[in-house]
Amino acid sequence: MNEKVKIITDSGCDITRESEKEWAKYLTIIPFVVTVQGKEYLDRIDVKEDEFYKILKEQEEIPKHSQITQLQFEEKYRELYEEGIREIIVDVINAEGSQTYSQSVLAAQNIHDEFPDLKIHNVDSKNYSIHYGYPIIEACKKLSEGQSVESVVAYLHDWADHSESFIVGFGLRHMKKSGRISAAASFLGELMGLKPLIMLHAGTTAVLKKARGEKAVIDAAVETISSRIIPKTPYCVITTTRPELEKELIEKLTKKLGYAPAYVSKCGVVVSCNAGPEFIGVFIKSKDHSLN
Repeated sequence: MNEKVKIITDSGCDITRESEKEWAKYLTIIPFVVTVQGKEYLDRIDVKEDEFYKILKEQEEIPKHSQITQLQFEEKYRELYEEGIREIIVDVINAEGSQTYSQSVLAAQNIHDEFPDLKIHNVDSKNYSIHYGYPIIEACKKLSEGQSVESVVAYLHDWADHSESFIVGFGLRHMKKSGRISAAASFLGELMGLKPLIMLHAGTTAVLKKARGEKAVIDAAVETISSRIIPKTPYCVITTTRPELEKELIEKLTKKLGYAPAYVSKCGVVVSCNAGPEFIGVFIKSKDHSLN
């Protein structure tokens, strides 16, 4: 058992509250602060997912989330050290989209002399949502089984390096307004009823497929994802506000691949700030990162 090890992540991970409670011995989640029309919400605490989807649909203003600061990380490192933790794994949201990762690194450097016996491993997940949340849960399991911290860190790096995220877009208004998903901003097919399949990896986004209608884009997503996933590796799904389409996509992917998603979770506040309330996300370990 790894009694003196803890994993830190941020609330963009979209780990369910049930999983967070189950793995609390090894896991701590630092919440982002989200601002809507001047009002601040502490993610996972002050606002739940369905409540936030409603806000997104009703407000014209694009909500903003702040990064987690160096000071916050330093405070958390000190707090865990006082609790007896001597080794910390920090795996946070994609460094291309947030300064949170760099803040975690600076904090580790700043307290090194203060706590020379505290070892901190900083991992750039290169991902969003449950695509780094799921491997973090698996990392907690590995720690509970007595696997070494080094092997767990290597596992998290492997996920980061072999990952692709897919957005099946049903409504792009919010994505275009936020400007954070560049492929959506350049998509011009909405007036013809076209729906995009968007791929994200690190700082790259691209529209891989355009399909006429919601059912067609689901079929295109299933074919594309099944051709890119490393066979028999786990995949994850995040949902928003389209339960019938979500069910259809999961059923078709399960049939095509021969196994169900390893993890299904609702899209949290941080990702929906930029992607909106009308999409499905699918996360896989991929064979390569070419956009062909």
